[in-house]
Amino acid sequence: MSPLPPLKALQAFDALGRTGSLALAAADLGVTPGAISQQLRKLEAAVSARLVEQAGRGLRLTPLGATYHAQIRQGFAAFAEAATILRDATADVIVLSCLTTVLGKWIGRRMRDWTELDAQARVSLVGSDAEPDLSQGAVDLRIYYGGRLHPPHRAELFVDHIVPVCAPALIEGHRLSGPEDILRFPLLHIVWDPRFGANPGWTEWGRLIGARPPPANLTYGLSGSAIDAALAGQGFVLGQLAFIGPELETGKLVIPFDLRLPLPEPYYLAWNPDSLRKTGARAFHRWLLGEGRAQGLVSATPL
Repeated sequence: MSPLPPLKALQAFDALGRTGSLALAAADLGVTPGAISQQLRKLEAAVSARLVEQAGRGLRLTPLGATYHAQIRQGFAAFAEAATILRDATADVIVLSCLTTVLGKWIGRRMRDWTELDAQARVSLVGSDAEPDLSQGAVDLRIYYGGRLHPPHRAELFVDHIVPVCAPALIEGHRLSGPEDILRFPLLHIVWDPRFGANPGWTEWGRLIGARPPPANLTYGLSGSAIDAALAGQGFVLGQLAFIGPELETGKLVIPFDLRLPLPEPYYLAWNPDSLRKTGARAFHRWLLGEGRAQGLVSATPL
């Protein structure tokens, strides 16, 4: 027996979750509302859980169903992204794959600078923590962290640094006389995926100032999520300078004491040399390396 429910049943459930209506879900998939209802019953039987309930004349997701839908939506989104990668690989589109937070908090924010340099080159940005096989041709360039991978064509981009930052409102009305005062506030901890090795955290920063931080208040698996929590005033985070530049410039985040630690390893750019034949690819490759060098200087230079 397959551990996965029938695909058609999952598609029907996803359509209902996306559209919020039995009729709209049916129209989305090009079937009748009765067919959607039948697939929903099959899905509930397969997972032995009640996922939908009556809402007037229609259906809506139960709380458990909403939780389940949020998870399978990620799967269907991954299918769509995979189709996009394959389509772009066969076209004259430069496909850059990045770690999720690197895309959202670093290079994605700089792409306007690139498009102003070359408005003709077509670039597709893909955020993924899974390492692609560049030799297959579906991805042209990859930004990744650490020296555990040894692709034949790679170059160091930059070594990033971390520094304690918070939203100004968190410390408003509080007098911070020294860096150890930071430890009196909620501390947001980041724990990386073990594949990337151990990241320096509050324990290491505490050693830098000769103090012992309290246990973790909140722990995040993504640096970007922890930074967003700090922006919301939830506590101090050891933010990577590459990921918080705009927030520091606008004052949304502040650095009470500029005591920073370098990450153990650099970020790298890897590429498939055959892909550099695409329109604008060599220039894009050079631009990425230049952005990396510039970021390395910013991250290492005290404010």
